Amino acid sequence: MDIETRAHSEHPDELRLWLRMLTCTQLIEKQVRSQLREQFETTLPRFDLMAQLERVPEGMKMKELSRRMMVTGGNVTGITDQLVAEGFVERVDVEGDRRAFLVRLTPKGRHQFQQMAQAHEAWIVSAFAGLQAKEVGQLHQLLGKVKAHQIQKNIP
Repeated sequence: MDIETRAHSEHPDELRLWLRMLTCTQLIEKQVRSQLREQFETTLPRFDLMAQLERVPEGMKMKELSRRMMVTGGNVTGITDQLVAEGFVERVDVEGDRRAFLVRLTPKGRHQFQQMAQAHEAWIVSAFAGLQAKEVGQLHQLLGKVKAHQIQKNIP
């Protein structure tokens, strides 16, 4: 029995919905992690770091990378070190700032990421294969309303 089904009828529908969304997210993420490991011998954090770098071809400083990934600088440094050792990313000095450097994808890293991104897209499409196109659009729209409400609530 899944967690949202165990919620009692006296719990609000919103709680059961929240638990259902969490369950779906965890199941899809577990599948993505497994596929990345099996097909590319990599991890989701490594994929995420490369995805951030792919969006900014000129590279970015570690602090910005850490902020975008919402993880500590130490986590980003460890992943970056691994990817540098494998030739997927490189560190480039920042002109005029001897202490700073940019991290960016190498051509090898860009090629590897493109292959992973294509596979990732197919896995996500497959995860929603139980829905019709119209239902996917409706769900996207409804979750957009939830997101907008949360953003509006948190504006000081």
